[in-house]
This record gives sequence, structure tokens and C-alpha cells, in this order.
Amino acid sequence: MTTTPPNAATERVIKKYPNRRLYDTSTSAYITLGEVKQLVLQRENVLVKDAKTGEDLTRSILLQIILEEEAAGIPMFSEAALANIIRFYGHAMQGHMGSYIEKNLQMFTDFQTKLAEQTGNTDAWAKMMQMPQAMLPAGYAEQIQKMQEQMRQQTEQMMGMFGLKR
Repeated sequence: MTTTPPNAATERVIKKYPNRRLYDTSTSAYITLGEVKQLVLQRENVLVKDAKTGEDLTRSILLQIILEEEAAGIPMFSEAALANIIRFYGHAMQGHMGSYIEKNLQMFTDFQTKLAEQTGNTDAWAKMMQMPQAMLPAGYAEQIQKMQEQMRQQTEQMMGMFGLKR
């Protein structure tokens, strides 16, 4: 029995052909990897399928976008961070590390969204991070500290699972 994912109706299906071209089925047009990136930035649910086999290629396309971003400018990940990520593959904690990173990214994203909603400014995060803490709007310093504390606690919990303590 197969079930349809809850967001299947809103997914933007992109077909990848053997010649590496990407075809957007909703617009009936070929698109570039950069345009797929724009769809992701616009929070569209994208599903990339091999046109021949139907295999889900979404993860590989998203990783390709990340690779291009990492190579193109100021990388987000240091060599040390990438090496540590690689070391978790095949490790007993591999599944936990993925969910740990995902939860922390979601917490960070939620905070950014909340900040943008409260200030009406989508670039508020960048401006706020440049301000001395004493000049931050009321409550923001505390929210940042709370987020940092949650991340610290989750990291300590993760390290505890490895038998590592501070």
C-alpha cells in the first residue's frame, strides 16, 4: 500500500533528463539549477525526479545547489565542519546528528521569521547582529541568549550520548 505524502498536492515536480536538463512540469519549461534554488528560497516544495526511472533526485539536486554555493563565494561551512560531518557517516550516531542539525536550523529559522514578523524587516537579523547587545530592542537579547542556551543544552545532550562531558 502506498500513501501520498501530505504535501504532494503542493509539490513542484521537476523532471531531470539524462542530458542533465531540468524540466518544470508546472510551467512546462526547462529551468536551470539557479531557478530551482530560487524556488527553494521562495519556500516552494520541490520534488526532482529522474524523467526515465522516476527515482527521487531531490536530495542530490539540493546538495548540488549547496556545493555550488559553497564554491562560489563565502562558504558557510569550514573545512573542519565538513570533515566532522563526514566523520559521522557510518557512525552509530549518524541519524541523531542529522536530526540535531535539523532541529537547530529550524530553531534558528523560526527565530529569524519571528524577528522579521515583529520588525516588519526581513533584513533585521543582519542589522541586529551588527548592533552592540545593549542597543538591541527590548527582549531580543534575551531571545538570542535563550536560543544559544537551547543549542548549548542540545549539544551537551548529544555529547553525553557519546559519553563525552565538559
